[in-house]
Amino acid sequence: MAKQQKRYICQSCGAVATKWQGQCADCGAWNSLVEEKIAPKTPFTNRHNLRTGGNIVRLGNLATEQPLPERMVTGIAEFDRVLGGGFVSGSATLIGGDPGIGKSTLLLQAGVRLALAGKEVVYISGEEAVDQIRLRAKRLGFGQAPVQLAAASSVRDILATLEQLPHIDFLIIDSIQTMYSDMIEGAPGTVSQVRASSQELIRFAKEAGVALILVGHVTKDGAIAGPRVLEHMVDTVLAFEGERSHQYRILRTTKNRFGGTDEIGVFSMADQGLSEVSNPSSLFLTTRDENMSGAIVFPAMEGTRPVLVEMQALTVRLSSGATPRRAVVGWDSGRLAMILAVLEARCGLNFSSAEVYLNVAGGYRVTDPAADLAVAVALISALAERPIPSETVAFGEIALSGEIRPVAHSRLRLRESAKLGFTKALIPKMVENKENIAFSSFSTLRQCVDYLLGR
Repeated sequence: MAKQQKRYICQSCGAVATKWQGQCADCGAWNSLVEEKIAPKTPFTNRHNLRTGGNIVRLGNLATEQPLPERMVTGIAEFDRVLGGGFVSGSATLIGGDPGIGKSTLLLQAGVRLALAGKEVVYISGEEAVDQIRLRAKRLGFGQAPVQLAAASSVRDILATLEQLPHIDFLIIDSIQTMYSDMIEGAPGTVSQVRASSQELIRFAKEAGVALILVGHVTKDGAIAGPRVLEHMVDTVLAFEGERSHQYRILRTTKNRFGGTDEIGVFSMADQGLSEVSNPSSLFLTTRDENMSGAIVFPAMEGTRPVLVEMQALTVRLSSGATPRRAVVGWDSGRLAMILAVLEARCGLNFSSAEVYLNVAGGYRVTDPAADLAVAVALISALAERPIPSETVAFGEIALSGEIRPVAHSRLRLRESAKLGFTKALIPKMVENKENIAFSSFSTLRQCVDYLLGR
């Protein structure tokens, strides 16, 4: 009998080592290597003999008459927007987020909507008892919804139970880190158990045409815990983000085989669960009774939706020779350093003796490169202590040469700004403006500085 081989897998990054060591060579984590035994494989005697090598796989082509799988619309518009129109039958979706952010609440609400629409929904929890789920559903106001509940963590027991049901449309597993397979050695949550449990559940979903939702824990860095291969196995990866100090939550997609990855869904946490926010700009715009220096509104693009956020800047002159601070919240600190360098080198402004603080109001995080001009305008206004009219928006990308470059979706940004009552815009040259909004266009950042300072 062939001897079983051993290998050691890092529980943080999934790296494989042939012998145990105190620190993972890939991610640097300490004491994260766990032993895993490998059953020896019998080699094929003749790889050209299909009868001894495996079963024949049926091949198809793109021009098939078989109807495509239909999408299951949850009725939660923000959720359906992120998914690309709803859940696809036979698909596997992974959703991750910080503890207490609202993952289970959101999925329970989606499951209830589908159950009330006539779908067969099964919710299996490895973290909570059935009575706890019932209490939460009762608190949210849908305690009588026809959702089937179970508390289990054995994948073998779960699959045996599901196969006895006549039909399933929607299956929620909360969470995948609590599941285990008795075919694999190791405690629940280890890399081998997460990989094996996910593989069995996904195979069942594909064969039965069930829309599978896996809830995943996240690490302290915000990444989904477990092996990286888990994100490759599923069809869609969602990230549920937000700060507990803020009432809003943002649902993003980082992978979607059935839609785009540039849409977001915005929700507000309330006593009755998560409610949709149809106008996200209302969350991220502050109300100002008078014009203040260092503040400008930026129309950011999230997929096909413009979201207006306020960029706030503050500069403090230092009298001593101390090193000035650069603090950024909600934007890239490296991008801020670049904008400050361009303002000094190309426009003659002096920020070297001033501390600079930049904040995106409402806790929102901006990744759109079109925010460059809005940040520059806020910095210029803060340095010169010259307020920008509150009905003004700004957007544009800044090059190292000081050129202001056009950005995508300019008309959509202007249209949304005009719809929300903004009447002025600072934009790049060559931007076609057919909206009911006055604008000042610039080809270089120096021109914008001269305009703001009245030169």
